[in-house]
Amino acid sequence: MKREKLFKIGEVMQYTGLSRQTLHNYTLTGLIQEARRTASGHRLYDEGVFDRLEQIKILQTKNYTLLQIKKILEQQKEKK
Repeated sequence: MKREKLFKIGEVMQYTGLSRQTLHNYTLTGLIQEARRTASGHRLYDEGVFDRLEQIKILQTKNYTLLQIKKILEQQKEKK
């Protein structure tokens, strides 16, 4: 059985350079999703969060708003 690697928010911050507040806002708005929470309530993210954050970053460079980005990503997910 393969164990998936889960990342604490601090690790995601370290690898992406994003702030805790930005990641929290992305989670609250549904741009990214936590994979699960620890017993103490800390968010854990799977490896897919890094691809998702890269997509968000690319779309932001094209001057899309976060609401527009969310719609674009939802449409991409529906097509899969």
